[in-house]
Amino acid sequence: MSVGAGRSGGEIVARSLTALGAEVVFGLPGVHALAMWEGLRRTGLRGVGLRTELSATFAADGWSRVTGRPVPVLLSTGPGALNSLAGIMEAASSHVPVVAVISQIPSRELGRRGGWLHELADQRASFAPLVKWTARALSVEAVPGTLAEAWRRAATPPAGPVAVEIPVDILTGETGLVVPDHLDGSPAALPLPSAPELDAVAGLLARSERPVLWAGGGVIRSGAWGELIGLAERLGAPVLTTYMGRGAMPSGHRLYAGSGCDEGAFERLVGGADVLLAVGTELGAETTRQHTLRIPGTLVHLDCDAGRIGTTYPALPLVGDARAVLAALLERVPGGSAPEGWGVAAATGVRRQIDAGLASQGRELERGLLGAIAGVLPPGAVESYDMTILGYWAAAHQRPTAPRRFLYPLGSGTLGYAWPAALGASLALPGAKVLAVVGDGGLSYGLAELATAGQQGIDVALLVVDDGGYGILREYQSDAFGATHAVDLAGPDLVAVAGASGLPVRAATPDGLADDLGWALGVPGPAVVVLRTRLVAARPTP
Repeated sequence: MSVGAGRSGGEIVARSLTALGAEVVFGLPGVHALAMWEGLRRTGLRGVGLRTELSATFAADGWSRVTGRPVPVLLSTGPGALNSLAGIMEAASSHVPVVAVISQIPSRELGRRGGWLHELADQRASFAPLVKWTARALSVEAVPGTLAEAWRRAATPPAGPVAVEIPVDILTGETGLVVPDHLDGSPAALPLPSAPELDAVAGLLARSERPVLWAGGGVIRSGAWGELIGLAERLGAPVLTTYMGRGAMPSGHRLYAGSGCDEGAFERLVGGADVLLAVGTELGAETTRQHTLRIPGTLVHLDCDAGRIGTTYPALPLVGDARAVLAALLERVPGGSAPEGWGVAAATGVRRQIDAGLASQGRELERGLLGAIAGVLPPGAVESYDMTILGYWAAAHQRPTAPRRFLYPLGSGTLGYAWPAALGASLALPGAKVLAVVGDGGLSYGLAELATAGQQGIDVALLVVDDGGYGILREYQSDAFGATHAVDLAGPDLVAVAGASGLPVRAATPDGLADDLGWALGVPGPAVVVLRTRLVAARPTP
């Protein structure tokens, strides 16, 4: 596997990624992938090595969500590649354009089952159910074009991960190939709906007396928040968001009604709409109370994937990119028919009813922690939440700081996401304040990345809510079965672990959390705050 002084296939990979606009590459070296990491060293393209492939994929996911651009992750053959699959699943279900570049055994040995180290009978088949596209480059000359096509397919709506295999002999072989300074990986443009379709929907919206807009993650991915706000203001319509659509509407806007999709006030606003325009959401089970949400009015479903429209609710379809289609509707809607001030009153009413319902539950601890977080994060800060009780609270009730600044793995609901995703987000946004919020159970998936953060000097704050187990599962089990089993964890002293990893750390109390978070966000590089307490999940308000 020795490589001479000339240019290798691994260097061609690095130069191709640079030509496509990559600024950073995440991953983990492996014996078949070493030539790609040598290529990064030779070209100067930054490679960020994490401790596990799962964390590397989550870090790439976080980088991509805050930038809206594709990002590569380098994976080694067999076990390394398979370790990434939970992260690839999250990227797929949340439509994040992660470009997985995976090494392979020598090309002459593919399919022969010769007992090569890390050999899989069909590595691509493991990725095929999750990614938009897979390919294999069987020559150095094929590498730039294959990676450009992967880049284009990952970014083309609906965005999502792709996987490219390159055998080790291609990566280590020497070549005189010259990669252009620029490779075109631009996403394919989606056509607009027909003029009659746009006119029909514009007419419905203009005549509606109780229009409601519901923004999903597609609004964030397409950068359509300006058009969404413009249409809402034109119609005087309140705006709801899904969890993945948080940030599409400024939290202080008079027409913003929140994202508490399980709340009674939310359900009543949806049920009372005569026209509901759902944009960039699959209207999935987590958004619609397991498909029990009633939508009696006319539902117009705008999505870039025609296959999703009508799957869960009958709808009038609009197929296309959210930003382009909303802009076309804005051109066609001169104004709305809603009574003066109706939308503002409706949005204000929803927020007040939900606040009152939460106050009646007596959850001062949980709401106080959210308040402490909100109080220390400046506009534009990134919040990255794991599937932990405080994350559940934040997804429904925390006010977003800006578009593309709320990271949450609702797509697959996986543990372990928030901490490595925050590392990726911080690398994407130098100077931005970044906070990861995890439980002790979720942190165990990426505990070794404490050392990564210190070694790389990544400027990120970590809040660990240590309740000695899988807190939300503890609640679910207790509610369902009256007892718990296997959800309580005997974990390490996380303050000591963070300190042993070389990170500044504080043990916090609820009353002092704001001060401790302010300290952590102000420390150069990574810092950790550990809060030992038990939280209770919010209950939907009637």
